Amino acid sequence: MATFLYKLGRSAFRRRRLVALLWVALLALAGVGAAIAPAATSSSFSIPGTEAQRAFDLLEERFPGAGADGATARVVFKAPEGQKVTDPAHKAVVEETVAALKSGSDQIVSVADPYTARAVSRDGSTAYVSVAYEVNAMELTDATREALTEAGHQAQGKGLTVEVGGDALQTMPETGAGEIVGVVIAGIVLVVTFGSLVAAGLPLLTAIIGVGIGVSSITALANVLDLGSTTSTLAMMIGLAVGIDYALFIVSRYRAELAEGRGKEEAAGRATGTAGSAVVFAGLTVVIALVGLAVVNIPMLTKMGFAAAGTVVIAVLIALTLIPALLGFAGDKVVGRKQRKGGEVEGDKEGKPNGGTRWARFVIRRPVLVLLVGVLGLGAIAVPAASLEMGLPDDGVKPVSTTERRAYDMLSDGFGPGFNGPLLVVVDGDRATADKTVTTIKKLEGWAAVTPATPNKAGDAAMITVVPKDRPSSVATEDLVHDIRNATGDDVLVTGATAMNIDFSQKMNDALVPYLALVVGLAFLLLMLVFRSVLVPLKAALGFLLSVVAALGAVVAVFQWGWLGSLFGVEQTGPIMSMMPIFMVGVVFGLAMDYEVFLVTRMREAYVHGERPGEAIVTGFRHSARVVTAAAVIMIAVFSGFIGMTDQMIKMIGFGLAVAVLFDAFVVRMAIVPAVLALLGHKAWWLPKWLDRALPNVDVEGEGLAKHVGETDAEARPDLVKA
Repeated sequence: MATFLYKLGRSAFRRRRLVALLWVALLALAGVGAAIAPAATSSSFSIPGTEAQRAFDLLEERFPGAGADGATARVVFKAPEGQKVTDPAHKAVVEETVAALKSGSDQIVSVADPYTARAVSRDGSTAYVSVAYEVNAMELTDATREALTEAGHQAQGKGLTVEVGGDALQTMPETGAGEIVGVVIAGIVLVVTFGSLVAAGLPLLTAIIGVGIGVSSITALANVLDLGSTTSTLAMMIGLAVGIDYALFIVSRYRAELAEGRGKEEAAGRATGTAGSAVVFAGLTVVIALVGLAVVNIPMLTKMGFAAAGTVVIAVLIALTLIPALLGFAGDKVVGRKQRKGGEVEGDKEGKPNGGTRWARFVIRRPVLVLLVGVLGLGAIAVPAASLEMGLPDDGVKPVSTTERRAYDMLSDGFGPGFNGPLLVVVDGDRATADKTVTTIKKLEGWAAVTPATPNKAGDAAMITVVPKDRPSSVATEDLVHDIRNATGDDVLVTGATAMNIDFSQKMNDALVPYLALVVGLAFLLLMLVFRSVLVPLKAALGFLLSVVAALGAVVAVFQWGWLGSLFGVEQTGPIMSMMPIFMVGVVFGLAMDYEVFLVTRMREAYVHGERPGEAIVTGFRHSARVVTAAAVIMIAVFSGFIGMTDQMIKMIGFGLAVAVLFDAFVVRMAIVPAVLALLGHKAWWLPKWLDRALPNVDVEGEGLAKHVGETDAEARPDLVKA
């Protein structure tokens, strides 16, 4: 592996114009493909194998054209104090709005007049207009959304308070600002780390090229492969993160090789052969984690995982080829001015202590203390994770500055919190079966209203609307869904947005253990191949689980319990997003293994070349700690950029990933890992002989490379030959 990558790096360095031209051509080709491809549409959100999905499928079959899984909206009207929405003047405004909504878009299935649909509160202060669309929220046109909001605005200044809610207003969160903040901070960190604008610019440039190719390719293939408009979001976030990381490690190793007196081409080859080997295996762990999302069996997640994995593969290929080529163009400018004048980059000179060296020696002297503090500290932060409640946030967790949140609150005050998440019960049977179902539901607890059954034209199916007493994301509403399912037969199905969210959460919960087993198991085998050890991969996996559980504990404390909520802009606590645990496992596991591979590979390299276990730990930290720290700070900056966004889900994802990287990089990899290795000593690198013979030797530490380039090294440094 190392020898092949060494040759690849030298070849890319020599043929830098051709390599650069090929990548620019790929970027241009992907860009043109994205530009001429038809606009991406969003596939209907489906959860195969769930009761809610079976109910939607039955509705589409028995109630054709009803838009069963289409978007919905509610325009809520509230009369001034002491007045009623049934007053003639107010009633005229509401009916005018109903007419405007009906003529506002050809995507509308129905608009319910509140005065005929019994959508006026008992005290007459509040009314709402229900709007149903034939397509899901992501497929609504901008004109349709504008017509909805415009109808609300026109009614606003006519004596009524008017707010609009529902998933019809749901749009793709704008992530550009968060990405820009992350890139700016990444640039600052890289300049501080390298002391050279050119060296700092290379990882940023190549990461942007990689993300550009990946996202443009996704856009170009969106219609062919039925990729939704949400697919590129994860690919952009992960592609930018790993793209900067991988380039950073190779550029850093290149500078270290130059500091040892090697020629530029030789340094590029050695950097690609050693750090590049770590990049390949780190990339493979990320790909495994992302492709493993297919285990959940939710098409949207599977597509997101494969798209992001493809972007990671592009980032690895760019790091192995384009980075050596650009290093050839950069010349001496890739090193700082101080080094060009004869100084050394901190930590490159053997024996010269730096921050990483001093920290490693401290850990080696007090491994038990460091291990206990690290494990107990993360364990304490992880405690809230035991109270994790999963669900999908609704409009009730949005900022009060949004019309969706104000509409949610007006509905809750006027009708009760359950009106924000009605349940749709679908009966596969005749009218008698449907009436019996209504009677059965009314015997249960937890409902506020149950409508009479509405049969289809054929009379072989019916719909019943059940309004819970409590808000959609509450435990009481979830219990009501389960009670209805248990009390009725197999021919009665419960669906609607609330039931779909409950089924989605359950599916994600059921998939967590198999997903963990698959990802951690495959990565364990991969790391055993890399490190030729059983205990090092085991320690890596256990450390990762500790950091993820601690990060989940922090997420629960802030977003579910409300601790420090005001600091992070959390206005309303609620359940944790259902996909958060699996999402964090997939993304953070890949990044955590990046740091594990880059840090421990250098230790393994030193150990294989004859250093004692303690010395190898110090050597690994001397060469890698500063760069791993920079990479972690960049990742934290990229993810933290999303915390300031108004969308609760994006805010939660940004916070969770930033905290997880903080815990994993600085507590697990920088403290617990060296402490465990110091306690294990030689045993850390133990591998049964039969297993050693069975595993292929991938030569990540460059032992075979050292033999291969012996003559080249002698030519590059004749002073060694004379000695």
